[in-house]
Amino acid sequence: MLSCAVAVWAAWLLVRDGGARVADTVRHQSVTASASPPAAAPVQLRVEVPPPPFSEGVFPCSECHNEVDLPSNPTRRQLVDAHDEIVLKHDEEHRWCLDCHDGKNRDQLHLASGEVVPFDESYRVCGQCHGEKYRDWRAGVHGRRIGHWNGAKQYLLCVHCHSPHQPKFKALAPQPAPRRPMRPDR
Repeated sequence: MLSCAVAVWAAWLLVRDGGARVADTVRHQSVTASASPPAAAPVQLRVEVPPPPFSEGVFPCSECHNEVDLPSNPTRRQLVDAHDEIVLKHDEEHRWCLDCHDGKNRDQLHLASGEVVPFDESYRVCGQCHGEKYRDWRAGVHGRRIGHWNGAKQYLLCVHCHSPHQPKFKALAPQPAPRRPMRPDR
């Protein structure tokens, strides 16, 4: 019974803290139980997500972006020949396309560390800067997920709701307050 309670507690901490406390607790228990602790493996959340909402005819990027026909140009500039419809309003003073898109393999993204990340794990790229939203998304507080409360779940990626190039939602026009429903007995 105690091990079940510990497992539930550990699962709750994993969702709440992204595994940091669970890993620390497991490391602490290992250290106190034996003289040599095991190597700490990073806890990585892998979630089921539908494919990213690519624009028709845009993916795979490597069909156009290959080193022979279109070598990578890391120079920050206004795009005029292709993707000129993209207006970057996402920390545009400090960001550029290749901060997220991988320059060598255009069918992939990359983290700040250089680790290559597939588009269906783009939440990892977003989570580097938006840690609080990432934590809330993992816990099911921010964004949308479907599935069973105690079983398999499918999360939507950040890009299912936010444009990665202009993620802020447009302001909503204020609406009048809803009318209070009338009870039939009054």
